Amino acid sequence: MTKVTAIQLFENKKVRTTWDAEQEKWIISIIDVIEVLTESDRPRKYWSDLKSKLKKEGSQLSDKIGQLKMQSSDGKFYKTDVADTEQLFRLIQSIPSPKAEPFKLWLAQIASERLNEMQDPELSIDRALEQYLQLGYSENWINQRLKSIEIRKELTDEWKNKGLKEGQQFATLTDIISKSWSGKTTKEYKILKGLKKENLRDNMTNTELILNMLAEASTKDISQAVNPASFEESKKVAKQGGNVAKVALKELEAKTGKKVVSSLNAKSLLDTNKKIDNN
Repeated sequence: MTKVTAIQLFENKKVRTTWDAEQEKWIISIIDVIEVLTESDRPRKYWSDLKSKLKKEGSQLSDKIGQLKMQSSDGKFYKTDVADTEQLFRLIQSIPSPKAEPFKLWLAQIASERLNEMQDPELSIDRALEQYLQLGYSENWINQRLKSIEIRKELTDEWKNKGLKEGQQFATLTDIISKSWSGKTTKEYKILKGLKKENLRDNMTNTELILNMLAEASTKDISQAVNPASFEESKKVAKQGGNVAKVALKELEAKTGKKVVSSLNAKSLLDTNKKIDNN
């Protein structure tokens, strides 16, 4: 099954999705949908109660719900209940929410957009650009972020070519790269920035993004050059790639006298951009 994972935005709230190319339909995280519709701080509990209610009512919907590994806020992949758009339309009927109808329209829209993007891949880049602009990011930052997505994809493709597994192995290598150049694992980096469920890269400054791109691009290039034969060898390559960016970080900090890795997050960055725009 060919799959493409993506984060969709509904009213600036993130919904994890996976595109099933063989069946040509979106597979969507039920927990994320429930959190959007109910604004509950315990969406998993809400879903658990709803499943029990549906079973008591004799509904077979919950029996048809599948599971898929999706990336969590800690960067790791865990199994979570998912549904296609048809199943979600039926499920939404059981969730009292003023957002139900707008959400149904949104589901239909993203399905249509994906089919169009398959015919013209540039549309997916345009959509990502539009979403970041809606969130208030500067165009300069967005250009860096889109480039970082491309570089990350090239790196993960290299890991897949080396037979490495998505999930724990990818997360471990990512942590090694991050620790090598920034001095922090992904979790430690997120704690520094005061993040919980938010995406770390969406909360990096331009400079942090550039150095992280350098680390990941270097890791990919070194891997292609030395052709590591095992996960342990790939871990060494990841450290080497991270160290390339560490050298650049140290030199930059020596020239500027300022720390590159900071607690600045998206809220701080967006507030700064607004002040600049108002001046």
